[in-house]
Amino acid sequence: MLLAFLLASLLAQDSSSVGRSPNAAIRRQPRTIAIDDAFAERAHLKVGDRVSISVAPGMAGDIVVVGAIVKRGADPSEVARGDLRVRMHLDQLQAVAGYGDRVDRFAISTTPAADIPRLIDRINGVAFGFQAYRSRDIAVETSRTFQVVSRFHRAIGIITIVASSVFLLCIMVLKVEERRRDIAALRLMGISRATVMRAIVIEAALVAVLGSALGVAIGWAISLVVNWHYQALYQTPLAFSIVTAPTIAFAVSLSLLLGITAGVMASLRLVRTPPLALFGR
Repeated sequence: MLLAFLLASLLAQDSSSVGRSPNAAIRRQPRTIAIDDAFAERAHLKVGDRVSISVAPGMAGDIVVVGAIVKRGADPSEVARGDLRVRMHLDQLQAVAGYGDRVDRFAISTTPAADIPRLIDRINGVAFGFQAYRSRDIAVETSRTFQVVSRFHRAIGIITIVASSVFLLCIMVLKVEERRRDIAALRLMGISRATVMRAIVIEAALVAVLGSALGVAIGWAISLVVNWHYQALYQTPLAFSIVTAPTIAFAVSLSLLLGITAGVMASLRLVRTPPLALFGR
């Protein structure tokens, strides 16, 4: 009697579960998707909003709920593409893309102790058509454009440094020439050539350091404006302009070197000239 009761209850449970269909019960609740913050801002969406996913605009699709808004990463290769990302369940993606059980690419996470070359060879040997790459190699290939831009900026920097050094030398020569009489008076008072030359070089170094400080301040301000504009334009947290400590140290050191060189070259001509000749006699 007890066995018959248990068997009847199990049959009743199976029939009720078949009638309800677990998949149908799941479909009662809309599934969730995740969108990036650029998509959310452009479409004015927020968590909890319902949207329709379809193969083409205007077609009937599945109703889903925005379950999360993902912040976009700082990937240089995706800056100019303007893609809007949606993360959905695999079966939803297969239905929308029409790919079935196919993928274009997939990523494999490895441990630090993994033998990467051996793993790449094993993946490439699985079947014809597989091609595995290191993430580092892919980053290099996708950053070719940025490397060209970096070289272009480096060339502009070298030209600017050469032009500024010539300009600084001309300023120092003109400045020292205007002080011919002062230098002549110092020489007639018994001040040695080395002391006069040292004073001119120190003054040139101070001018170079002050110019460097002003240049760093202007560069930092321009960097903030550039990042503010392009981050808003491309809706990315990527930093387009960075003022780093090594860059500042290199700029100040180079400016100081050029300033001292310009001061030495400008003062050599005057200290070698007799004091009376500097007076025009």
